[in-house]
Amino acid sequence: MTKNISLIGPMGAGKSSIGKRLAKQLKQPFFDSDRMIEKKTGVAISTIFELEGEDGFRSRESKALVELLEKDNAVIATGGGIVLAEENQKLLSEKSIIIYLKASVDTQVCRTKYDKKRPLLQTNDRHSTLQALAKKRNPLYESLANITIDTNQQSIAKSIELITNQLNR
Repeated sequence: MTKNISLIGPMGAGKSSIGKRLAKQLKQPFFDSDRMIEKKTGVAISTIFELEGEDGFRSRESKALVELLEKDNAVIATGGGIVLAEENQKLLSEKSIIIYLKASVDTQVCRTKYDKKRPLLQTNDRHSTLQALAKKRNPLYESLANITIDTNQQSIAKSIELITNQLNR
């Protein structure tokens, strides 16, 4: 069995954008855990947060991860908070090569400036919110990562080049 490639990291790091292009280059299928949840439920992530709260969403996210990691040789973009649950950490580590796409809080603020869909960013102070999330999640991303790519100052193409170079080692 060939391992899946799971992309982890904060909002705005490029998991979906890089994931799609990386999968195309590697000739592997691409899956996005958030899009899968939306497709299965028929509603936006923000609606799930509204109706079920973050805990309800995290439960759905864990179930989606189990299903996605049953696939073979896929590129999977995960939600930023997927690393919060220990069972998700264990699954990711066992069933995939984990690539941490790293982005600074300033980069995240810039990249998500016009985004109205992310429930955790529906606040007046995105910078503080993203800072708090980074403080909690970045150590988890770092501890899980097989490969870390800093996406702050580079194009998607450059990030993919760095990833494929690391994968081919």
